[in-house]
Amino acid sequence: MTQIVPLSDSDWMVSSKWIALGKLGKPKLAVAIGNFKQNYKEHLYSDAPDLLEEAWKSVERYHQDFTDFFGSGEITMSGYQLSKKLAEFQEVMTEKQLERSGIDHSKSVQELAEEAGISQEELEEAATAMGADAKVVNQMLDAKQSTKMMAPKVELPPALKKAEQVTVLTDPRWGQVFSPHYAQFKASLAALTSNPNSSSTDDDTAIPSTADSTADSLARKFLEDPAIPAFVWHQLAEQYPAQLEVVLRRVLERPDFNLLQDLDKVLQDFGKPLQPELPEIASVPIHLHNLFQAAVIEVSKDKSKKKIKSKTGAGFQR
Repeated sequence: MTQIVPLSDSDWMVSSKWIALGKLGKPKLAVAIGNFKQNYKEHLYSDAPDLLEEAWKSVERYHQDFTDFFGSGEITMSGYQLSKKLAEFQEVMTEKQLERSGIDHSKSVQELAEEAGISQEELEEAATAMGADAKVVNQMLDAKQSTKMMAPKVELPPALKKAEQVTVLTDPRWGQVFSPHYAQFKASLAALTSNPNSSSTDDDTAIPSTADSTADSLARKFLEDPAIPAFVWHQLAEQYPAQLEVVLRRVLERPDFNLLQDLDKVLQDFGKPLQPELPEIASVPIHLHNLFQAAVIEVSKDKSKKKIKSKTGAGFQR
């Protein structure tokens, strides 16, 4: 695998070090594309605008499904409760995806494989070649529960799972963000004086209030945290424009800071893109899904060929 650049309509030049991946069957090719997606995300859809459009639509569908299930694109609850609710949400999402694919979710993975004429060993080999965890694959194939019941459990990181409160924000373009401090940041902004401009940025002797100190600390934390994208700041700017402007004047030590004119430039200075990249919650690219299906079909065909050869080999041969 390597990068190439066009020299003309018919000539190409290698432009980076190459990596030998060996002979690639469809399962291994799917893994290679998955690795490419992780390392060269911006180039994944460079020659497939239709797939890119479909991937963006899946983010919009996720946002709508999230809003329909939770009643809002912004929810806050304890990490423990959120973990349970996300598992319920994923179960609903899995059922919808199975219905869209025409798969009977009342049947187990093993039953679906048997109907397709594929053995458990063959399906396990194809799944692990795609990068699936062998232990999880074995559990799914050995279980008798329906595919709906075997939907993998959503696991929040330990720090979030044990947090007193976690906010989830979704956006039809930016995707999904988890923050254990977002609700606290909002509360500290709301707790500032009704006339936030009364907070002096020039008086060095002024003692900041608790709300001021909390807001300042969290503002700096949100600026420096790469996991907090620009859309989160834009939402805060819409809800608390005057308060946020004063807080950022203090944090940035810029008394002339203007939220409307300067916010985007500050976000860029802190390494926050103003346009979203395709979020991780985007559905698995169609070509990866098709590759996996083709891999399973290929394994099934190989199995059929072996059966035919074994039958023709029986009896007397001339």
